[in-house]
Amino acid sequence: MAKGFTKRKENYSEWYNEIVNRADLAEHSSVRGCMVIKPYGFAIWEKMQSILDKMFKKTGHTNAYFPLFVPKSLFEAEEKNAEGFAKECAVVTHYRLMNDPEKKGKLMVDPKAKLEEELVVRPTSEAVIWNTYKNWIQSYRDLPILVNQWANVVRWEMRTRLFLRTAEFLWQEGHTAHETKEEALEETKTILDLYAEFAEKFMAMPVIKGVKTESERFAGAEDTLCIESLMQDGKALQAGTSHFLGQNFSKAFEVKYANREGKQEYPWASSWGVSTRLMGALIMTHSDDNGLVLPPELAPFQVVLVPIYKGEEQREIVVNKLKNIKNALENEGISVKLDDRDTHKPGWKFAEYEFKGVPVRLAMGMRDVENESIEIVRRDTLEKKSYDMHDLAGKVKNLLKNIQENLYQKAIDFREEKTHFVDSYEEFKSILDNEGGFIYAHWDGTSETEDAIKKETKATIRCIPIDEDTKEGECIYSGKHSARRVIFARAY
Repeated sequence: MAKGFTKRKENYSEWYNEIVNRADLAEHSSVRGCMVIKPYGFAIWEKMQSILDKMFKKTGHTNAYFPLFVPKSLFEAEEKNAEGFAKECAVVTHYRLMNDPEKKGKLMVDPKAKLEEELVVRPTSEAVIWNTYKNWIQSYRDLPILVNQWANVVRWEMRTRLFLRTAEFLWQEGHTAHETKEEALEETKTILDLYAEFAEKFMAMPVIKGVKTESERFAGAEDTLCIESLMQDGKALQAGTSHFLGQNFSKAFEVKYANREGKQEYPWASSWGVSTRLMGALIMTHSDDNGLVLPPELAPFQVVLVPIYKGEEQREIVVNKLKNIKNALENEGISVKLDDRDTHKPGWKFAEYEFKGVPVRLAMGMRDVENESIEIVRRDTLEKKSYDMHDLAGKVKNLLKNIQENLYQKAIDFREEKTHFVDSYEEFKSILDNEGGFIYAHWDGTSETEDAIKKETKATIRCIPIDEDTKEGECIYSGKHSARRVIFARAY
């Protein structure tokens, strides 16, 4: 266990915060509720961004950029969306500062510089984008529009936690327009599958695909699909959402096109997004009492090389040998860092890279050079072995693949252990309080029952799973008929 580090089981929240801080991922900024993403943390986000961007483009999407500011009148155009985000909005009212005549060296808002119309700092971009689409769409020939943007958004959260919930965060948001309802629905499902593939293949994080209940839908959507993941403290985390917007936004902004018969129609829409919240999910899915654990697919560097030596002569021999190894690994597409600094001892470096979750550590000293061997430690199990140099690159490549698979399987096993099927409300409450996890239970389909359970237990319906158990039963709360089980959990 890392020295002076809070154990996961002792205080999960403190454990999480210490990992974010000590692994150099992020820190609180001078702006309330906002964060500074540090270079190591941003390198992980860049990998996520790069992979997702390629996946989006492979499915026909292109990137664009839209304004940070949304005129209040545009924001109000789609009522449900405006009402849903109103309490989280930051609003710009003035455009200039001036010297404060009563306080030397201080500035004040210039009362003469009040905006004619207040500007909402985007909490989401549907309004400004659909107002723009009005200029882009006139004919069925202009459809579909498959646009994504990488951006920041502001939601004025009162209770914040680094990566999981901040007043400003980074994300991508896709906004598409389609000729038919069927196309928009297919787009919504395609992106959900894409998110699930990314989470499982690259994050090594198993997810459940499902549909949100009406009360949990995105404001302004006809339907919201989601991927739900389970964290190590038994709480759920919504990792991504894909929304079928129907014609709500095209009607709100009077976006029409001439169909194939020359008649005016409203296009159908979807929107979808994932955010830097995925960083929090990554931390809480895999990390342990020794610090951060990263799947090789997302590690800023997959392998770190550490030389061990006495004196400058040995240093030169060992470092040159490691440089050759670095080149061989990089030729196999493996990202490598050679830490040949003479300002820190090998033991300090071992502890540092272990805490930062580097998947594989290779250490070499003079004896290893003479024996044509190298010490390899894998971060997921902390297993240490000595390997001969024959086809080292191939061995490391296979090891990285094994680590990726092992992390995913470990997360799957944990989720299965923490998945429960219950048929009574008493059992439901007992599992929530003592074990946590995903609870499959029957629900009568009413918002009244959903709200009552949430109020009494703080558990929400995470989703109605897609392609899972559809057997009928009795609601655990009301005893009324239930068409199928849904997934309950306490959540972030």
